[in-house]
Amino acid sequence: MKQLTHQDNQNKQQKFPITIVCDAIRTPENIGMCFRVSESFGVQKIYFHESSPSIENNKVLKTSRNTINQIDYEFYSNFKEKINQLKQEGNTIIGIEITDKSINIQDFNFKNHEKIVLLLGSERNGISNINLADFSIKIPMFGRNSSMNVIHTLAIALYEITNQINAHPNLPKGRE
Repeated sequence: MKQLTHQDNQNKQQKFPITIVCDAIRTPENIGMCFRVSESFGVQKIYFHESSPSIENNKVLKTSRNTINQIDYEFYSNFKEKINQLKQEGNTIIGIEITDKSINIQDFNFKNHEKIVLLLGSERNGISNINLADFSIKIPMFGRNSSMNVIHTLAIALYEITNQINAHPNLPKGRE
């Protein structure tokens, strides 16, 4: 077995109809990793709140590993206005959050939705207004802890979404 280098490994470069909205994420490393994970899974665009760390921040630049130049992003000032605009553009808004109505991620049929917006909240307070979401999903966990790092959560969600879309291109519509 031979470990491949980045030059040896050619990924299938593909974009998916997925947008990320980061609500109150303040840690520079999480911003940088949001770029890196989102680019890896073919996300179309990321929205950050204007109070998020600057993309010129050294920690953002270091953790993003140049993916800032490979994915569209924009800053917004009003969370509710941004979500309402994205809804008007035909997006399904999905919060990654533990709520009394959350659906286990593997039970949610992402193929039922043409354009998806994933909402990410701060690790301390979650999504500021989860009621703006059309759905909330959660990742089943089996330890004592009930949450994980926001970017780890994003990576798991993007894996599930892209896996459903790629692995089952003709999956019948049905479950949410």
